[in-house]
Amino acid sequence: MIRMAYEKTRYKAVIAGQTYTIIGRETKHHMDIVTNLINEQLIELKELSPQIDNEQAAILIAVNALSDQLKKQERNLELEEEVTSLKKKMIKFVEMQNRIKRIEVIEEEAREVLKETGQEDREIKNHVEAQQILNEKRKGQIKQQPSN
Repeated sequence: MIRMAYEKTRYKAVIAGQTYTIIGRETKHHMDIVTNLINEQLIELKELSPQIDNEQAAILIAVNALSDQLKKQERNLELEEEVTSLKKKMIKFVEMQNRIKRIEVIEEEAREVLKETGQEDREIKNHVEAQQILNEKRKGQIKQQPSN
């Protein structure tokens, strides 16, 4: 039977020779890794400071673990803020790309108008001039329409 992640399970952990029953939602594999890390850190602390007892060592491990967790949470918040900032920049970038595409279309239409009117040698300096060319064409079309 496969256990669902949300089901609580009982896990027997042996830490510093003592057996503890831990109830949680983590997998056995995860808890094996945690138990091994705790035992490795206990051994390291005992080698560095042979005079400390298991309770003192456990408190030091807990302090280190919470300190590491806090640093990771702070880093996670920084990364979330960075992602938000990058998303905003990406939106602005896409908007700019769309504006450029619209300007390119206007300039191309203006070049077509110049070709139609025999002015293909005329240079279009910017998109404002291109828009003016299209506006003049439209004005001419409106003037040519019969009045009702």
